[in-house]
This record gives sequence, structure tokens and C-alpha cells, in this order.
Amino acid sequence: MSSDTVKYLLPEDQLPKAWYNLAADLPAPPPPPLHPGTGQPCGPDDLAPIFPMAVIAQEMTSERWVDIPEPVRQIYRLWRPSPLVRARGLEKALDTPARIYFKYEGVSPAGSHKPNTAVPQAFYNKQEGVKRLSTETGAGQWGSSLAFAGSLFGLEVEVFMVKISYNQKPYRRALMETYGARCVASPSTLTNAGRTILEKDPDSNGSLGIAISEAVEVAATRDDTKYALGSVLNHVCLHQTVIGEEAMAQMAMANDAPDVVIACTGGGSNFAGLAFPYIREKLKGQQVRVVAVEPSSCPTLTKGTYAYDFGDTGHLTPLVKMHTLGSTFMPPGSHAGGLRYHGMAPMVSHVKELGLIEARSYAQTECFKAAVAFARAEGIVPAPESSHAVKAAVDEALAAKAEGKARSILFNLSGHGHFDMQAYTDYFGGKLQDLDYGEADLQTALAALPKV
Repeated sequence: MSSDTVKYLLPEDQLPKAWYNLAADLPAPPPPPLHPGTGQPCGPDDLAPIFPMAVIAQEMTSERWVDIPEPVRQIYRLWRPSPLVRARGLEKALDTPARIYFKYEGVSPAGSHKPNTAVPQAFYNKQEGVKRLSTETGAGQWGSSLAFAGSLFGLEVEVFMVKISYNQKPYRRALMETYGARCVASPSTLTNAGRTILEKDPDSNGSLGIAISEAVEVAATRDDTKYALGSVLNHVCLHQTVIGEEAMAQMAMANDAPDVVIACTGGGSNFAGLAFPYIREKLKGQQVRVVAVEPSSCPTLTKGTYAYDFGDTGHLTPLVKMHTLGSTFMPPGSHAGGLRYHGMAPMVSHVKELGLIEARSYAQTECFKAAVAFARAEGIVPAPESSHAVKAAVDEALAAKAEGKARSILFNLSGHGHFDMQAYTDYFGGKLQDLDYGEADLQTALAALPKV
């Protein structure tokens, strides 16, 4: 590659043939999910009412590599391998000696990294004769991705969208409907979980925990329906590792290796996708810092408790050990809806406990400031979620400038902001505020953690 190359592109025949399972290489295994009734580790039968068996097998596998089915690889070719981009414009704007790279996942049909797991989940459900999928979504990236995947495999898709995002982001809702999905504002009157919340708070903005409860309830009560999850669980993190595996090959094309790897974290899937392959190399001795970035209004990794907790507000899911703010925690209505989840992926939480990653949090206005600077230098408008990774990358580049030392920075630009322009309008109009989660509410939610 020439010294002024901007895009590093892998040919389709170098698309990864397998997903990487970090659990196979960790010095200590992550704690297992527990059945909330018995307190015993969950087995396949416990998960069978909501997931297909192929997905359950991936959730529990200890194998290092899991083959990507050829029909899934064929669909991946619509947008994968995604480009690695050298952010030369941003480097110049910051006047930094740092080399900044980003893996751009906004090139997918749905505009984010989420189809990397939506497509295989739809494939495995179709294989097992499932007719319908139910799911939740925050800002809509996951809901639109599953709607896209469902359209490819002839599956009906019902999406419970967190109400604050349902109202903030009508075009993501329209995208889901374009792909053929039904989108419902959550909490809704369609489920017992939703009705219970609305009885207590008729004006509830909703949360991912509530929306998960509604989607799981639908799957558990219908024989033709399974539940699909866009983040948090091991199989979702597994599917996303195509991002990091491609990035490694592309960084080699650039004759470079990152000193720091950065991604935003809500449930943990886009962070896991880029970071887990690099954590593998870190365990082998590579000197690389791995940084997870979250909103200060929902600071799961930086302020949460590492404990067993429910993945949903209605307590329909197994108990998983994770960094959590409490399943009843209601985060403020920030525009980064995909990062408004009370828990963190158990595997991401585990590697944080092992000291393999760092975590930091930012307020939304400083993230939007960084996103605007990035857009003006690179031309891509980041999703509000991705703006957190942009902010961290900018800070790392400015630190390199202050130290007078070059460093290589790699971050995941997990989606574009084309459907989030109201957030940018609010930012430019001075209407965007830094929201506080409320310490008393947090302590109340944490006090209700299950006794395990």
C-alpha cells in the first residue's frame, strides 16, 4: 500500500470463514448463567423456549472457532468485508502525530454493525422451522437489522422499540416497516410486562430492559416464535468478531498495529466485535490497550456493580453475572438509545474484571462535539452511539500530541447517523443537555439485585 492510502479494502474471498470465541482463551472461565428459580446453571432446555438449538449451542460453546455457514457468508458479501479507513483528515485537523484508523460498519444495508448477528440468527431460526421472531430495540439499529434479516429468510418480525427512541427516531421505525417488520412502542399494552409498567407509570419513556421483557414474553408464549437478541449474550458477541478479524488483516495491509483499540459499549456487542480478537493477541503478549466507552448517563462499566442480575425489567430472563445498574434502573432519555441498557455483556464484564480492558464514560454534548469535528474532517456523520468512540479516539490523539509521541489508534465506527439528525439539530440549537441518571434511583435499583 502507498504511504497516502486512505481505505484498506479486503477482497470478498478474504471474508472470515469462522467467528472467534474469546472464552476459549481466557485465563478463567466466565461465570455461567443461572436459572432464576433454582439458582443452578442454565442448560440448553432452559433456553429452548426462546432460542433455536443452534444458537444455544453457540451460546455455550467452548470451541475457539465457530464456522460461519456458507449461506450467511454469501449474505455478508453484500457489505463485508467492511472498509478500514485511515482518518487522515481528522489527524490533520487535530495536528496530532497519532495515526487514527476506524473500522466503518455503517456500510451495511441497515447502516450499522448489527446485521453481523441478525443474519445468522435469522438463518438458524429458519433452519429450525421458526415462523416469527420477536425482539427489542433501543435507537433502532438492531430492530432494522433484524427486520432486514427477516425479510431475507421469510420470517415475520415484531420489534418492541423503547418509547423515547420510537418518538425521537421515526425514520428508523419507517426503515423497519420498509423491511416488513411490525414496530411497537414499548412499554405497550400488548404484553403483561408492558401493561404492568404502564399501570405504575403511564408516561414511561421505556427502557431496553422493559422492551426485552415484552419481546421475551411474546416468544415464550407462542410456539411459532423465537426471541432474537442484538447484544449482551455470548453468541451475539461471537458473531460480531468478523469486525476484529477483518481489522487485523487490514491493519497488516497498512503495515501498522494499534496501540489502543476503542469502541462504544451499551450491551457490548460492537465493542466485543472489534476488541475480542485483540484481547486474544493481548493474552499472547501484544502490547495493546483496549478501551470501552459508555455514556455518563448510563455508566454500567464505570459505576455499576458486578453481580448476578436479570437481563430484563420483568425478570423473565436467566440471571447473568455482569456489570449492572440494576434491572429496574431507568436511564435518562439520551439520544444514544443503543447505549441505554442497565447491564453489560457478561463476557465484556468478565474481561473488565480480569483487568484486560479499560472503561471510561462521557457526557453526550462532548461526544456530539467530537462527532461534528469528525464529520467535518472525514465526511461521515456518526451515530450518537459511535460518537462516544470518536470522542475517546480524539482524546487519545490529543494525548499523543501533548506527549509528542506517535501512537496508533483504532476505533469502531459502528454506524452512521443519517436517521439521527434530530439529535444533531438539537445539538446545534443548544437544546441537547447532559443528563444525569440520579444517584438515588441508581441505589434503589442496586438494592433490588437478586440474592444469589
